[in-house]
Amino acid sequence: MLLQNTPLTAKALAHFKLPRSPFVDDVQTRDDVYQSPAVRYARAALLDAAQNHGFVAIVGESGAGKTTLVEELEQRILDEGREVLVIKPYVLAMEASDSKGKTLRSTHIAEAIAYALDPQLKIKSSPQARFAQLHELLKASRRAGRRHLLLIEEAHCLPLATLKHLKRFLELKDGMARVIGVALIAQPELRHVLHSQNPEVREVMQRCEVVELPPLDGELEAYVSHKFGRFELTEADVFTPDAFGALRQRLIRTPRGAKPGEGAVSTCYPLAVHNLLARAMNAAAAVGAPRVDASVIAHC
Repeated sequence: MLLQNTPLTAKALAHFKLPRSPFVDDVQTRDDVYQSPAVRYARAALLDAAQNHGFVAIVGESGAGKTTLVEELEQRILDEGREVLVIKPYVLAMEASDSKGKTLRSTHIAEAIAYALDPQLKIKSSPQARFAQLHELLKASRRAGRRHLLLIEEAHCLPLATLKHLKRFLELKDGMARVIGVALIAQPELRHVLHSQNPEVREVMQRCEVVELPPLDGELEAYVSHKFGRFELTEADVFTPDAFGALRQRLIRTPRGAKPGEGAVSTCYPLAVHNLLARAMNAAAAVGAPRVDASVIAHC
């Protein structure tokens, strides 16, 4: 179930005594990030890839919180004074084939890394010289105490050739130590590619840890409590106890043709939760209901 973005009305904000919407620009500090067990593991996996030059893919549906994890990692590096350079190639208009957009190739990645290490660098023209130049830059930077993380967002749009070549970036070493880690941020399509029997990606599949961000199902009450706690409200100030079961029910998608209860898929991800909560709170405020209950949610 995909819900259209719904802002809280001024009436709803006043009705529930909120100074602003808890669903817009809601993550402004690291303390604002809800720490479910899955999120804590994904955070640790990203930091490990940065510190120890590992290979990880963070996979989740749209609105699952992947971008928030990336931003939290970058803020954590700043807050803790870690010597980690996060390199993010631009992925605007990136597609898996040139017929749909622009593909991100290994040469583009190499240029992004070299530019991040030395913006004034004159990049060599031949592939051999360019990659040798990159390798030397990474080794010198590592010996100076810096760690490097190549972080590619929208990685489900990577062409297979580039995905396969990521292993070769990991193979750049200084002695026995890797000089760069790789983190892929992607929607579930990447998981399907890595788990396929395609021989082109088997070397990546065998080396990349895939960390999935699951729906909030069992964490829904705690998530909402955290969200409203940032505004000094409890979930009981806004929702009746039966509201959460109704929320879960509304965020279940049953594939067409499936029998009730069979093949059901939860879409209980933060963005979908935010949109449904905003619609329900607007509806409750419109009729003057003191709190959002199951009947309000059922009709949103």
